[in-house]
Amino acid sequence: MQGNSAPFRGLFLIAMMLSLSLAGCLGALDSATKPRATLEAYPLLIQEGEMVTFDARDSDAIEGIITAYRWDFGDGETTETVTGFTSHTYDVFGAYTVSLEVENDQGGIDEAMTVIIVNGVPTIDLVLPENPRAGDAVLLDASGSTDPESAELSYQWDLDWGVDSDGDGDGRNDVDSTDSQTLLATNSSGVYVGSLTIDDGQGGVVTEIFEINVSARQFNIEWKEKVIEQSWSEYLDEGEEWTEEILPGQQGRILSFEAILELEDDILQPYDNFSLMISIPEDGFKEEAETEGGNITRSENAKATITANDLNSRGLDEVIEADSEEMVLRMLLDRPGQSFGQGQWALFVRAIQTNPDSTIDLLPDPDPGNDWTLTLRIVIHEPVITEIAFE
Repeated sequence: MQGNSAPFRGLFLIAMMLSLSLAGCLGALDSATKPRATLEAYPLLIQEGEMVTFDARDSDAIEGIITAYRWDFGDGETTETVTGFTSHTYDVFGAYTVSLEVENDQGGIDEAMTVIIVNGVPTIDLVLPENPRAGDAVLLDASGSTDPESAELSYQWDLDWGVDSDGDGDGRNDVDSTDSQTLLATNSSGVYVGSLTIDDGQGGVVTEIFEINVSARQFNIEWKEKVIEQSWSEYLDEGEEWTEEILPGQQGRILSFEAILELEDDILQPYDNFSLMISIPEDGFKEEAETEGGNITRSENAKATITANDLNSRGLDEVIEADSEEMVLRMLLDRPGQSFGQGQWALFVRAIQTNPDSTIDLLPDPDPGNDWTLTLRIVIHEPVITEIAFE
């Protein structure tokens, strides 16, 4: 038995050596040198749709070389690169944990992580008026706008790109209001283009351009005849002149007029002589008349008369679209060929001859003809303007 134990002893020693050798190999695998992973990302705070750059080039293999960079961007997308530099775009707001796994050619692995914050832009909820009419103050309402992170929102309205309210030469950068609701004054019909910018204070800025189509109003026009009468009384010494300016055509279309200058009865001859003149410069009209003695037997005073007829045609009933009642009136009265007398009128009364007059102040005037009365009677066709309501 002793003679046969030597071979078994040899096999045992070989087995022990193999076991020690395998244990050493396994120990070498378990203790592979790990790399050192480093990860930098910029920027860490972005807006939806923006890109982040990731840099792991400072990672160290420790032994050997780095063979793989495995990226998990935290939004369900992954990739593997052979260089430590990449980028990624985030389309949806939120907080994303990005992890990087670095492996060297020794089989060692190390990880690094960072967090990316994606800010969500506000959502504009803009309510505009329906069918606004010229002259309305229309309400623009953005109070329903929201922010994904519930941040406090700030508002900047440029209500009308056609108006440079801050005077800097650019009508598209004005700040006309900073409230969530604002009023737009529509002075005339047409398309108003403006913009609303909302800022969440975290870099989330959104702008919406809006258009508001403002319609003209509708007015029904009916005409009625009206008589305007004015009178003036004065006293003039010989050579003196009285003048007055009037605007009788501001509310209606002038059809005709009659002006009568009447002197008080003279007691002594010669009778006084006055002149009356009416001038309408815009229409090139100028007429003058002198007083003539009246019929004594009929107790008529000396008079001067100026008349004019058919100065404009009568208006026709119709429906007109315009921005305001005032605009309608101007359209009706200023139509070519129908605007006679809309400008300023000048009236003149001049004392040509007034003798004899009393030379003693305390005595009665033997010549009361210095006193006169001017009566102006104007017939106009006046429009009655009524706005038609829209359903």
